[in-house]
Amino acid sequence: MLAVLLGLICLLLGLRIYTVERALRGAARQLKEGGKIARLRMETPNRSAEILIAAVNTLLEDQAKEETQHHNRERDLRRQIANVSHDLRTPLTSILGYLQLLEDDDLFQEERQNYLGVVKSRAKALQSLITSFYDLSRLESGEFPLIREPVDLEKVLSGLLAAFYDDLTHAGFEVQVELAPALPPIYGDSNAVLRIFTNLIRNTLDHGSGLLEIRLFQEDGHVVSSFANDAGGMTDAEIVHVFDRFFTTDKVRTGRNTGLGLAIVKALADQMGCRAEALLEEGRFLIRIVWS
Repeated sequence: MLAVLLGLICLLLGLRIYTVERALRGAARQLKEGGKIARLRMETPNRSAEILIAAVNTLLEDQAKEETQHHNRERDLRRQIANVSHDLRTPLTSILGYLQLLEDDDLFQEERQNYLGVVKSRAKALQSLITSFYDLSRLESGEFPLIREPVDLEKVLSGLLAAFYDDLTHAGFEVQVELAPALPPIYGDSNAVLRIFTNLIRNTLDHGSGLLEIRLFQEDGHVVSSFANDAGGMTDAEIVHVFDRFFTTDKVRTGRNTGLGLAIVKALADQMGCRAEALLEEGRFLIRIVWS
């Protein structure tokens, strides 16, 4: 009787081992066959083998996600390198072209001064572009120092609007400003605040037209600034990318629209714990900063 019992136990153990081995052999064969494997399949039901294969499937899924992320990073890097190359090449090509014209000994003095003015303008644009690349790199690597202190947004914005008044007027903007009185100061970096407002005004000058509405008010316990102008045909698909590096609706990339200004706005706002939002409202392009 004992011998029969031991025989049955051995038989059951043998069957269990056989099913486990068969399930594992099937999984091993799937791995050896090559190609991309999304998930291993169980050819023979077995609880122990299922636990192991589930763990392997989790690793395969993680690997697939990592490969997708790596592919996306590589694609974005190639696109960014192409954009950087184009944005640097555009002013450089212009500078070299005008320098070649300046080599003409028969140039009138007035023409020479005009060409020198263009060269100077393009060189400043190139300097600004390189500075933006550097600043954004430091921001994204956490190497851009911020000094937190009380900042009067109304004072900063009023000073900037006065400084850009001629630029906005010559560009044909109708400017409406609404600054709520007695707003509390925000706690942030004064240079970062100045850079955010400067970039928003320059973005408007580069891309906007018509009516520019600038507001500073309080909402739900936060100070909020908003810049709104005509959307200029911007779509919902584009609005979600306005803070992306190198994004611009200027499809031919004329050299003045690098797509870095709003990316820097978003990065600075994030580092100060603020929220930058881009919206389309009734044909108007609106950027809000909810200050901390």
